[in-house]
Parts: sequence; structure tokens; C-alpha cells
Amino acid sequence: MSSPLSLIVGIGNPGSQYSETRHNVGVWFVKKLASLHRGDFREEKKFFGDVASTIYRGRELKLLIPSTYMNESGKSVGALVNYYKIPHQRMLIAHDELDITTGIVRLKQGGGLAGHNGLRDISRCLAGSQEFNRLRIGVGHPGSKEDVTGHVLSKASSRDRQSIDACIDAALDVLPLLVDGEWQKAMNELHTFSAVPDGEDQ
Repeated sequence: MSSPLSLIVGIGNPGSQYSETRHNVGVWFVKKLASLHRGDFREEKKFFGDVASTIYRGRELKLLIPSTYMNESGKSVGALVNYYKIPHQRMLIAHDELDITTGIVRLKQGGGLAGHNGLRDISRCLAGSQEFNRLRIGVGHPGSKEDVTGHVLSKASSRDRQSIDACIDAALDVLPLLVDGEWQKAMNELHTFSAVPDGEDQ
């Protein structure tokens, strides 16, 4: 797949109590993108989220932050994608990734959902399609399954936040390539990046 992007979605949980938690790193990415490119969000009830449009490299790029909880992200994404008839390959979902160390960020085109509830719900609301692209922002794994919920719903340490912010900046650096459909080039650049805090395994 080498489709240029039309839509970028940041998934997380709504409300100020969740805004700084690891589960919302995808939202952080989309908000920073909007702030850099004059994208003003407004609530769109028919899309169950906040929507912004910006012109990026001469193309219209829609940005979406669902107002649903993470595990109901598909309700918002499906509504907007179906309304504008956006091909799934032209969409990028930014989300937290437990299976990737904090300080690492990866792109993925289609394929399995790795048990991520937000991605699973998006796929369900797109008639089972897994053809959408993902920006996987590492938040690390707490070590045991029982600790996962507390981990993703807690605020990142200042050191981890710095690493995550660096990952977001690195992803923004390759965004021109993604918008132009240069996926392999973007992957090659992003996948050599690391902001893993000193002393931690990658």
C-alpha cells in the first residue's frame, strides 16, 4: 500500500482525568499536529468527536479525536469514514502500544490488531477491515497482565513523557512522507529513531 493520507485519528479516553494518561498518547500526537498546522477542532456530534481540517502539503487532511471511550473508538471513526467515503488505506490511527518500549515509535500498515481494544472496535465498525494504518507509540508493558489497566490509565513519569514527546516529534518529522504516500521511506526513517531513557532495554 502506498496511499497518501486523508485522515489522522488520535484515540484515547475523553475527560480531563484521562488527558495526561498513557492511553491518550495518540490524542497528544493529533493535538500537536493541529497546533502546528492551524487545525481548529470543533465538536461534531454526528461523528461523535472533535474534527479539524487543515491543508498539509497542498492536500486537505482531516483530524479526528473521538469523544467516545477508547474501546468504542469505532463508533466515531466509522461515522466519519463512511460519511466522507475515505478509503481505509488513507487513514492513520495514532495509539498507545504496550508491546513497544517507551521511547520507540513504529508505523504499521494493516495486519493484526495485537489485542488493542480501540483498534478492534475500529475494525468492527469498518465491517472487519484491518486495512487502516497505525502509528504505534510505545508506552511499555508493566510486566504483568493484572497491571496493564493501571499502567495505561496512569500519568507517565516526567522522563517517560519526554521520551513520548520525542516520539511524537519524530513521527511529525516523517508525516510529509506519509501524506505523499511514501510509506517505506517514512518507515525506514522512523524505525531508526529511539528516545528510550538511558538504562532501559529497547
